[in-house]
Amino acid sequence: MNITVSEYTVSIDIPSPLKAVVVSDLHDRPVCSRVIERLGTLSPDMILIPGDLFERFEEERYALSFLKDAADISEVYYSIGNHDRLNGNAIRLIDNSGAVLLDNTFIKRGRLNICGLTSGVTSGGHHTKKTPPPDIGRLTEFSALGGPKLLLCHHPEYYPKYIRDRDIDLTVSGHAHGGQWRIFGQGIYAPGQGIFPKYTAGVHEGRLVISRGLANHTFIPRIFNPPEIVLLNIIPKNRTEK
Repeated sequence: MNITVSEYTVSIDIPSPLKAVVVSDLHDRPVCSRVIERLGTLSPDMILIPGDLFERFEEERYALSFLKDAADISEVYYSIGNHDRLNGNAIRLIDNSGAVLLDNTFIKRGRLNICGLTSGVTSGGHHTKKTPPPDIGRLTEFSALGGPKLLLCHHPEYYPKYIRDRDIDLTVSGHAHGGQWRIFGQGIYAPGQGIFPKYTAGVHEGRLVISRGLANHTFIPRIFNPPEIVLLNIIPKNRTEK
């Protein structure tokens, strides 16, 4: 199956444009090598990975090599999804890859603050109809920072409950896999949202960008829902969007 590149433009209060690529839900699958080829042609300023890069780290096959190759292309920022069960050895290897792991932590890139909000599932909760909450204290701390803020948050279902009312300029998510099957542009099911979910793909309210992802956790086929890389043009607010 071909990989689709979906291009969006959003505006936040930054001094100059940034070209970001969103790569989500690789689940340590062989598609990693094909994604690297596409990233090389897109020449991004940053690569954003909002979770589920790995499946089970002790069985890691492709994901760690992907991180190393991606870091050779551009800056890489990676936050933790519900399948990224990382131990101390995993974190050491990720740090050595050249990527920046954001585990409920944030950094500053020029004026831009970037945070990775770790999935609440990693704290031991189970994830079926309702996703366990994230670290609210760290989210509050991040939203109180001055300057523009970019949040990597695996779960788009966190947005209406925990993020929308906070001073966070842009959130990048994955997890929903586009709703798995898409009919007339509508996803059919997403964990944490249920049947006919609202948040599965595209740009919402100009502040939430959701990738349909690149691989599956299970062998359920994707129907009318090709794997997706998101090319995200982030422009200054005072510049007219095209």
